[in-house]
Amino acid sequence: MPVTAPAGGSAPASLRDEVMDAAYALGWTVVRKMPEGAARLVFTAVADRAWQANGAGVRQLERNLCRVLGKPAVDDEVRVLSKRVLRSYARYWLEVFRLPEYGRDRIVGRMRVTGEKKIFANLEAGRGVILALPHMGNYEHAGAWLAACGHPFTTVAERLRPESLFDRFVEFRESLGMEVLAHTGASAFGRLAQRLRAGRPVCLVVDRDLTASGVDVEFFGATARMPAVSAALAVQTGAALIPVTLWYEGKYWAARVHEEVAVPDEGARREKIQTMTQEIARVFEAGIAAHPQDWHMLQKVWVDDLGPAGPGRASP
Repeated sequence: MPVTAPAGGSAPASLRDEVMDAAYALGWTVVRKMPEGAARLVFTAVADRAWQANGAGVRQLERNLCRVLGKPAVDDEVRVLSKRVLRSYARYWLEVFRLPEYGRDRIVGRMRVTGEKKIFANLEAGRGVILALPHMGNYEHAGAWLAACGHPFTTVAERLRPESLFDRFVEFRESLGMEVLAHTGASAFGRLAQRLRAGRPVCLVVDRDLTASGVDVEFFGATARMPAVSAALAVQTGAALIPVTLWYEGKYWAARVHEEVAVPDEGARREKIQTMTQEIARVFEAGIAAHPQDWHMLQKVWVDDLGPAGPGRASP
């Protein structure tokens, strides 16, 4: 998940970067060692305070939820749901900081997955697998689960500012069994293709385009922009493209591994990518509609919201 310092503000960029880096360092040192119950209370309180403050991220979240629920404007139902989303998002971050403390028994034992045989059967046959995920539930934990099942994988991460913060996230993800490539366009694409041709898995979060070169798809009745990379890799390499949706079930992590999105037999390359990305969007749409409280999307997704400046930057 891309995390960058928020733009603007009165503090110098270098100071904001230092504060940002220090905050995450605190998370991976202090929060991971706190009693879990106490840490959960703190993170829930922070989520509730953010919801009450109703800042720009919360307002964008509620606009997104209006799309999901088919509502023309924010009402009491949307407000209640947005509070649940922020609590779910706080849980995600709490678990990110504490995941290095979890043992394999907890990572695997508390994961509730349906359809996982589709992943393992392809990998055991020597065929690469592209797992396409939305910003739902805890995809970091899902990655740790996949690695703990004996299938370390490759993913990409946007370069963060400061560089030390990017290094922290790389170190964290590598400690869970992930290979992390910096998001650097064609170079990253080529290395992902190599991994897939070698029969390895690749995991990508693809419900929001950060490059302004994504594919426009219909999503909850309006045009949204999603990355083309997962479909392009499948067309290029012949790897299995499999969407996965995630959510929380009490103390458990839950995931559904959906059917493979097949490469169309006809059409130009761009047409095939468009068709496949649209199918991913349909799968995500159904998963988000079923578990909207666990879709952590506080940024702009729909073209009408993006405006001429293109995709906004993610913030923590």
